[in-house]
Amino acid sequence: MSQELRAKIANNIKNLRVRKKLKKEELSLMLGFDNSYISKLEKSKINITVKVQTV
Repeated sequence: MSQELRAKIANNIKNLRVRKKLKKEELSLMLGFDNSYISKLEKSKINITVKVQTV
């Protein structure tokens, strides 16, 4: 994944979380992820894994 795409995804995740007035801890609990994973995603330090399901 390109750095540009990773940064775009990170920005979208953070913007949506902030718009919903969620703390990182709250989002991580909702998604079943570790809080540090959410933090790394929002800083575009790691790639996000996306599962694609075909119909």
